[in-house]
Amino acid sequence: MKRVFVDGGSGTTGLRIKERLSGIDGIELVSIPDEKRRDPEERRRAIFRSDVVFLCLPDDAAREAAALAEGSDAVIIDTSTAHRTADGWVYGMAELSPEQRSAVASSKRTANPGCHASGFIALAAPLVGAGIIPGSARLSATSVTGYSGGGKKMIAEYESADRPLLYGAPRLYGTGQAHKHLPEMKKYSRLDVPPVFEPIVADFYSGMLVTVPLPADDLSPGFTVSDVIDCYREKYAGPVVKYLPPDDPLFGGGYVSAAALSGFDSMAVTVFGKEDRIVLAALFDNLGKGASGSAIQCMNIALGRRETDSLNLL
Repeated sequence: MKRVFVDGGSGTTGLRIKERLSGIDGIELVSIPDEKRRDPEERRRAIFRSDVVFLCLPDDAAREAAALAEGSDAVIIDTSTAHRTADGWVYGMAELSPEQRSAVASSKRTANPGCHASGFIALAAPLVGAGIIPGSARLSATSVTGYSGGGKKMIAEYESADRPLLYGAPRLYGTGQAHKHLPEMKKYSRLDVPPVFEPIVADFYSGMLVTVPLPADDLSPGFTVSDVIDCYREKYAGPVVKYLPPDDPLFGGGYVSAAALSGFDSMAVTVFGKEDRIVLAALFDNLGKGASGSAIQCMNIALGRRETDSLNLL
């Protein structure tokens, strides 16, 4: 029996993790009274009683929780931004490489990837790693997300009966090019500079579509679009991330819905366009592979469980 504590279990990601693991054979959820959920000593005791601890907290609170966990043998999986590029923490995207998967399996401190970042890195990192695009490439990315990505406050705003009329249309944000996901997008894609990034929140609950335009001139000499496709096909054969051809029904016959994988923990990667200009695309759920699903996948790997346990996959 493995004991699991979700610190910050009242937020969107924490609630999803608890719901997924509740009643699962071999998992016991550790809890503390609601009135003591902010009590450092009560939280410390829960951490030291646990085999796995999910930090589903704001950044500063996640750093405090990590300090409380000093000396504990628990696997700490932080879903905040706090430790994604920090020394001593492993980035929890096992698909990056066999070495990354091994690091997740052996680490006691894992930083869960950000939602937008997961899609961008899945698209860019393999191409840089294979030399198909150089690390000096100046990429751009657009990401459309459901409003649940903004947490309980944004969910309440979007679902309010008297919400502003403008909420009915997609809204661009992060316009100052200082989005909190940019450091991890740059680091784990092995790029010299972060991408020009356009995140957009729209009037649907969950789902995400990340796209990266790539003119053929941006490919390294000697490489073609076929090399891009072959790279994805070889790297992403599942079980969680899969390459699918652009004519797959999932991509909507020319109209791609960012909500197509809402409720799933899978990610589908494809390449649209022509030989001279293409668009790389990653389709997934901001609450699935972009949050709680990814965190549970990391837990499974760290505990030696089947990687797909408690995941809802295509």
